[in-house]
Amino acid sequence: MTDLYKSQRAMRNMRRAAMDRGVIAILDVGSSKIACLVLRFDGPETAREDGLGFLAGQSQIRVIGAATTRSRGVRHGEIDALQETERAIRTAVQAAQKMAQVRVDHVIACLSGARPRSYGLAGEVELSNAQVGEHDVARVLAACDVPDFGAGREVLHAHPVNFSLDHRTGLGDPRGQIGNRLAVDMHLLTVDTDAVRTLLHCIKRCDLELAGLASSSYVSGLAALVEDEQELGAACIDMGGGTTGVSIFLKRHMIFADAVRMGGDHVTADIAKGLRVPLAVAERIKTMNGGVLATGMDDREMIDTGGDRGDGEKDRRKVSRAELIGIMRPRVEEILEEVRAVLDAAGFEHLPSQQVVLTGGASQIPGLDSMAARILGQNVRLGRPMRVQGLPQAATGAAFASSVGLCLFAAHPQDEWWDFDIPADRYPARSLRRAVKWFRDNW
Repeated sequence: MTDLYKSQRAMRNMRRAAMDRGVIAILDVGSSKIACLVLRFDGPETAREDGLGFLAGQSQIRVIGAATTRSRGVRHGEIDALQETERAIRTAVQAAQKMAQVRVDHVIACLSGARPRSYGLAGEVELSNAQVGEHDVARVLAACDVPDFGAGREVLHAHPVNFSLDHRTGLGDPRGQIGNRLAVDMHLLTVDTDAVRTLLHCIKRCDLELAGLASSSYVSGLAALVEDEQELGAACIDMGGGTTGVSIFLKRHMIFADAVRMGGDHVTADIAKGLRVPLAVAERIKTMNGGVLATGMDDREMIDTGGDRGDGEKDRRKVSRAELIGIMRPRVEEILEEVRAVLDAAGFEHLPSQQVVLTGGASQIPGLDSMAARILGQNVRLGRPMRVQGLPQAATGAAFASSVGLCLFAAHPQDEWWDFDIPADRYPARSLRRAVKWFRDNW
């Protein structure tokens, strides 16, 4: 873990250096598409009196280059064929650089697979000085008992999400405040080491330096949830091609993340098998005619399965929309039921608000929000990512939630464990004590 602490700090320093130079790229390596956005950093924005504006008072960023390409060699959000993925990344990065007319050496990436797992940790220390300083925050983070999450796992995120000072809780930042005893609740997210290392190796082979790494579930929540939802409690369901990411936010922090290893590509594969058409045709049919809620007109609405196999008779075959819905509905229900199980395991029902926000490319299937309201609860809405300056119109849809979230993460990352100088002798040893989900008790 000490090595990871050092590498995360090195990436943070690289991000700051790249932002100082004014340009950085973000890379969303997904199962269905690879997106690259080149960002220009314009320095602090003057906050408007009404508090509005893009990231008011924070780093202002503008998208000056954007490109997407069909993903190759990625399954379930993890790299499956290195050379194919490398070619796809190079294609996307080169196209974005060409549009931006600038070369980028540093990228911040996100990944949706790698089997994320959440832990809630707690630590507390006595203050030697009545006023809380940077050193005290480092000491209380070091006092957290880290569970034994097993070999082959790495910490991807380590957010302090709640500080308590004596009898006061719910503090976002205790520095400068007066008290005797400081406590912290921290959210730790671990992922499979091999999946991360493969992605790092692939990015390195593309002659790029990694200046940051984030979970797609996390950054999608940053983009798709409005401030009130992040504050009061909400779940973001990011329905991608190979995985469906689940993240829960409370008090403006992510407190839980997981992923279901199914997504829109599985619906497409079911259509291809059910209608006996190629995957490309199945994807077109899903996009143009798909849905999950039946209507009285579906039996009469015929869909041309026109393929390109050269078999004239089969190429003219038509199917009813009712048949298509009959193929799509069970798989979408299965994905949502898996998401429901994840939310139940996380204790989502204990939060003050049970808002669910659907985003990601597969969330655009007509009728999905109504089905989700039945399976996940009544408070369901479709979420589009918030606007980022310079973003092309084609990249403003739900499919780009994680890309936009990465922009926000690049411009203003939240404090994490490695942002503090934790003394080497206080660096936490792994503890076998099982971490409890602190938010069940505290909120």
